[in-house]
Amino acid sequence: MPEIRNLTLNFGPQHPAAHGVLRLVLEMDGETIQKADPHIGLLHRGTEKLAESKPFNQSIGYMDRLDYVSMMCNEHAYVAAIERLLGLSPPPRAQYIRVMFDEITRILNHLMWLGAHGLDIGAMTVFLFCFREREDLMDCYEAVSGTRMHATYYRPGGVYRDLPESMPGYLPSRWRTQKQCDRLNAARTGSLLDFIQAFTDKFPARVDEYETLLTDNRIWKQRTVNIGVVSPERALQLGFSGPMLRGSGIEWDLRRKRPYEVYSALDFDIPVGVNGDCYDRYLVRVAEMRQSNRIVRQCVDWLRANPGSVMVDDRKVRAPSREHMKSDMESLIHHFKFMTEGYCVPEGETYAAVEAPKGEFGIFLVSDGANKPYRVRCRPPGFVHLAALGEMVRGHMLADVVAVIGTQDIVFGEVDR
Repeated sequence: MPEIRNLTLNFGPQHPAAHGVLRLVLEMDGETIQKADPHIGLLHRGTEKLAESKPFNQSIGYMDRLDYVSMMCNEHAYVAAIERLLGLSPPPRAQYIRVMFDEITRILNHLMWLGAHGLDIGAMTVFLFCFREREDLMDCYEAVSGTRMHATYYRPGGVYRDLPESMPGYLPSRWRTQKQCDRLNAARTGSLLDFIQAFTDKFPARVDEYETLLTDNRIWKQRTVNIGVVSPERALQLGFSGPMLRGSGIEWDLRRKRPYEVYSALDFDIPVGVNGDCYDRYLVRVAEMRQSNRIVRQCVDWLRANPGSVMVDDRKVRAPSREHMKSDMESLIHHFKFMTEGYCVPEGETYAAVEAPKGEFGIFLVSDGANKPYRVRCRPPGFVHLAALGEMVRGHMLADVVAVIGTQDIVFGEVDR
């Protein structure tokens, strides 16, 4: 036989399994990976520098566009950093709303990850199932903010507005009959909380369906068991967080270890893996969806029983209501100045981190006392995980690269920033 020569192979950026514009330069010995060199920067949009050129309150929308599958969790870190410098504490109702939407976002993220990861490895049906549930949760985003993805719903001092008393419904069209609309609108006759409660009732059975398709599927296990193994010690050295770290058996979760908002008052478990392979990370994320569902249900029950304000009553950080703005000249001037110039934040620096769906997402913020940040820096989990990709795929086959990229759950908005 002729001698097998080493190859240098480009994987991506135009590759459906690259999960964005990842370019991997693979050095291969036949079908075996010798080295993988990730090339990033193809999606760089200068988010951090843009945030330094705008008033604090105008950059909240930029955060949604970092990890564009975990929108409100990104906002949460940025808003929490501003609140620390201002010395603000949101009202309890606003904190519960934030936690509820953080966990809705976690479910949204994991559904996207599970569908895409399954599709990468060859499981088509689970992708369609996951998007069925994503549609319901996207409607919750739309109900509170008016948009399905980039919500800009969190504000320093609380949230934009209280939860709506009605859910938007479907209308008959040439694509949907009246009968189909009636079926879709059956859960939309009440408030947003009614709709979310109905979702939490049915969601565990839906997760059972995903697990029926994958968990004991021999092809799925052949593609994920003992692939991309990372030991607990090495996971810590590499700076892993979130499901990547918990999949290696280390029970580290900021919601428990560094509680923020009202997580300390809620009952939930932290799933951990045993072997640190792709299969364990899959099991951890599926278990996290079940725990997030528990948290959302607890928040719904609390919010039903406890009405109240969702924003601090501090006119320095809160725009006047639309009603006052339309009828009072001083309020109109206040609104104009607030929206164009924002507010000055006391001098200082802080770091605020949240347990985002992919891991620890943090914002380092420096203020010099002006109405714009002096420095903004993001700590994205995907960037850290991607640095370990070469180590995780070394010695595996070319097809396993796809499984390892999928298990990392990277999104390039936050990697490239």
